[in-house]
Amino acid sequence: MNTESNTGCGCGDTASSIADSKDRALRRVLIAVMMINLVLFVGEFVAAYWIGSSALQADALDALGDASVYALSLYVVGRTLRWRAGTAMVKGVIQGIFGLLVLFEVYRRLVGEVVPIAPWMLTVAVIALVANFSCFILLLRYRDQDLNMRSVWLCTRNDVLSNIGVIVAAGAVGIWNSAIPDALIGTVIALIFLHTSWSVVSEAAAQLRMPPASAEHS
Repeated sequence: MNTESNTGCGCGDTASSIADSKDRALRRVLIAVMMINLVLFVGEFVAAYWIGSSALQADALDALGDASVYALSLYVVGRTLRWRAGTAMVKGVIQGIFGLLVLFEVYRRLVGEVVPIAPWMLTVAVIALVANFSCFILLLRYRDQDLNMRSVWLCTRNDVLSNIGVIVAAGAVGIWNSAIPDALIGTVIALIFLHTSWSVVSEAAAQLRMPPASAEHS
């Protein structure tokens, strides 16, 4: 008989090659979205300082957080589930820290009664929405791959929601010439950060508490 076993027919090599190809594709996507967010952070942070918007500043910090999230995700591509769960926990903590920083900044700007420049706030928010929606589309196919990529996708989804919120706030600031809408949206963005942080950290902690063998097959 000329029947060959799976190990002899190269099936194992084929599976390994497919896995390597998928990892390379994922790395390219993560590098692309990381660079988009780094550029977005610099532009948005400078604009937020000049415009005087706490919502834009929150969005800029979110872009920086996301860039670090993508870098961490890039590091653990191809590693074990426990590695990825640990990385997801770090990313959840980062989201929580940014949420608290945004709440502080909202309070500081409210006390100072800084009214943002609405037209520029709207322009920057629309540019940020286009950039983040591009990242959202690039990452969509990977959102159910594992906890690590789920946390990445949740961060990106939050970005899109934040941008929409900032656009709404810019319109309200322009209509009422008040800092209150900006502060409200900044607060909502911060609460989204904190909720995502709690969700990701809780799920990561549950995976890390599992025995190594169980975690690898969950």
